[in-house]
Amino acid sequence: MAELLLGAPVADALTEEVAARAAKLTEAGHQPTLAIIRVGERDDDLSYERGATKRCDKAGIAIRKFLLPADCSQEDLMAAINEVNTDDAIDGCLMFRPLPKTLDEIAACAALDPAKDMDGITQGSLYGVFANQAIGYPPCTADACMQIIKHYGYELKGANVTVVGRSLVIGKPVSMMLQAANATVTMCHTKTVDVDAKTKAADILVVAAGHIGTVGASGVREGQVVIDVGINWNEELGKLAGDVAFDEVEPIVAAITPVPRGVGSVTTAILAEHVVTAAERKMA
Repeated sequence: MAELLLGAPVADALTEEVAARAAKLTEAGHQPTLAIIRVGERDDDLSYERGATKRCDKAGIAIRKFLLPADCSQEDLMAAINEVNTDDAIDGCLMFRPLPKTLDEIAACAALDPAKDMDGITQGSLYGVFANQAIGYPPCTADACMQIIKHYGYELKGANVTVVGRSLVIGKPVSMMLQAANATVTMCHTKTVDVDAKTKAADILVVAAGHIGTVGASGVREGQVVIDVGINWNEELGKLAGDVAFDEVEPIVAAITPVPRGVGSVTTAILAEHVVTAAERKMA
């Protein structure tokens, strides 16, 4: 039976650390503050917003919300972004995506100051991740993968890590972060030949393909650590499922993140950490 790499202990430990850092900043006269820009009322946005608000409350981070109707104009959205950029009291911003198709999402992301981009949506933030420089912040989910690996004590230096998926949200940035931690990284995608051989060769496997059951028993071996980033709704079973076929893989590998209760539960703690780091950089 594999060790379950639960997200809650990771999130709680990180939140405790972040709260202490936030308290020092507040005592020095600056309360860390997160701006949330939300257009419309998508259920998944509202759910994440509730979780982020609760986590920030625990960490001593203030929140300012910029809530726009789904039919808002591009000008209204850009005005909200400009207000976030120019308000020195705001340290970071979470802008929910995807935006309605009536809006230019590329222009909106480009308008946000990378220094206030808490979730890796700007080109500046992505450059920071790829160049391993303190410019902006990586996507929270990619950072959550790294935090879980660190929390549970798995060594990345010299480790062979396979990443399944090449999106700019997880696959590509997490591969760069793993390399910065001195892991040797193999990336797999829809055109990869013999994916099972490449996933089996890994010491640590990060699966972020966006499809239920992408990796099954034939793609793993004993002793591996599996980080399942996927969050999919399984219509047949009526519950959430990951990108890894958990029932097949869990009896084989050494450790695995469950879905739910794994990577997803760490993302709001990472968001809070990014906000406090942004405040610290500003105050330095």
